[in-house]
Amino acid sequence: MSDPVRPHRLWWCAALLAVSVGARLAWNFLTPNGMNLVDLHVYVDGSAALLRGELYDFTYTRDTPEFSLPFTYPPFAALVFFPLHYLPFPVVGVAWQLLTVAALFGLLRICLELLFGSAAHGARWTAVALVWTAAGIWTEPIRTTLDYGQVNVFLAFGVMVAVRSNRWWLSGGLVGLLAGIKLTPAIAGMYFVARRRWAAAFFSAATFAATVAVSWLVLGDQARTYFTTLFGDADRIGPVGSVWNQSLRGALSRIVGHDVGTGPLWLAAVAASAALAVAAWRALGPDDRLGTIVVVELFGLLVSPISWMHHWVWVLPMLLWLVYGPLAGRLGTRVLAGFWAVLTVVGVPWLLGLAQDSMWDISRPALLAWAGACNVVGVLAVYAWIVYTGRPAAAPPVSRGPARRSSGPAPRPTR
Repeated sequence: MSDPVRPHRLWWCAALLAVSVGARLAWNFLTPNGMNLVDLHVYVDGSAALLRGELYDFTYTRDTPEFSLPFTYPPFAALVFFPLHYLPFPVVGVAWQLLTVAALFGLLRICLELLFGSAAHGARWTAVALVWTAAGIWTEPIRTTLDYGQVNVFLAFGVMVAVRSNRWWLSGGLVGLLAGIKLTPAIAGMYFVARRRWAAAFFSAATFAATVAVSWLVLGDQARTYFTTLFGDADRIGPVGSVWNQSLRGALSRIVGHDVGTGPLWLAAVAASAALAVAAWRALGPDDRLGTIVVVELFGLLVSPISWMHHWVWVLPMLLWLVYGPLAGRLGTRVLAGFWAVLTVVGVPWLLGLAQDSMWDISRPALLAWAGACNVVGVLAVYAWIVYTGRPAAAPPVSRGPARRSSGPAPRPTR
């Protein structure tokens, strides 16, 4: 069957993305805080500090008056970022932003491939991915990623490549390397376990161990400092109680008025979230790879001590799954998709951040504290909806768009 999208329409979608990217770059260059790229400065300047043996003594303070930004990443990340400090920073900054947009397009394109298989290789779904990318760069997770020069879109793209691949060494090796750069992609190992891809799971752990060994061999005491002293230190990353931290620990801490740490309340919340996540995974169809990785990655965002808004890149794959996936068309799915679209386009945590006296102040009015749990509540609602609907039928490949689906609940499988 021929692709229904005409070439000129594909070009219009590409032009829309170009205009969106141009507007984004103009925003960065013309606004007072544009192109500060504070996290990219940490990557570049911090990695250069390893030459002086001061990787974990480095702090960036020029554009962050409330608190200094130390290099908080594993030492292997410094080795990866090290070559960047030989280039002019404006060149690195512009290239980083353009490559981030390209990685976002690749991420969303693979999401559609996971949903629709070979039917997603046509021009129609390329056009869909272009439009979603054009809109996606204005959502809060991508806005903040571009503002700060963060690495999270690259990490999510790498994880999605690993999910798409059937080669255990490529999938496991990618996730292990990404976890060596930043620990958060390691949660993808749970995806391999959920899919019973044991070789990929073991190889990802082995590859991460190799990044640790290389770091220790090359950097010596600097690597030892990270893995023996700084590993898992949430306070060094930033204020746990800030509303921009949308993790379970952050939400609970704001509600009770103090940092709950990893105590009984946090452990109980993690256990309940884990049970709901497992139930949601079990309710997904056996071929729903996108749904499974979304469930796993959202759980990782919940249990991480710090999940800044730029970590929530996985909201966009989740929205694609809600809009085009096996539950699309049901009223509950449309409500959840609308909730998340408003939440991420408006940037509710950012708005609530304007009301906090200080990023370090945990105590706040109850209304603001509960509103600040919006992402956590939204994830749990997605889990609960998947569980409620039971095991959906796998979405058939389509060439003209997703088929209309019944608004009633899917029948549960008989045993």
